[in-house]
Amino acid sequence: MNLNGGVILPLIGVLMMNVTGNEAAISDSETEKAAIARVIRDSICWALTKDRPLQESTMAHDEDLFIYWTSSDMAIAGWNRYVKLFDTWMDPRFKATVTEIRDLRIHISRSGDVSWFSAMLDDLGEWDGKPTGARDIRWTGVLEKRNGKWVFVQMHGSQAADKVLAHKDPDIR
Repeated sequence: MNLNGGVILPLIGVLMMNVTGNEAAISDSETEKAAIARVIRDSICWALTKDRPLQESTMAHDEDLFIYWTSSDMAIAGWNRYVKLFDTWMDPRFKATVTEIRDLRIHISRSGDVSWFSAMLDDLGEWDGKPTGARDIRWTGVLEKRNGKWVFVQMHGSQAADKVLAHKDPDIR
């Protein structure tokens, strides 16, 4: 075996390419996760400033968009139904006061064009001066990379039944 470059140098070269390739893949993955995290935050935090174009940039503008939220009447299928919610959100009687995202976990598919996440969300506001919203929403979603941009195609928000019941009137079962 020739240690002066016959076997060792090519082996070192292959090992260096693998290390460099893995570092690049990790860096790309972290860059994508940061972009996804920004879209997730923008999709909810836009309400603090009522930046409608920002919020619209986070959603799929077609019938693929589907959202289940925390109340039984909040099942939204398609962009055309979703966009009607802006009538409420842009109303001057509505004011977002707190949007806090915790425990954000982001995953990206092997193909690199689908992502899913989970988080805890505090989403509070006021309607005509009265408090609205909820804390500790269990928030999940699916994003797709379309034309180089991440957008929501599915979103779900729920609250743990035991916590909801703990805040209700004890006489109601």
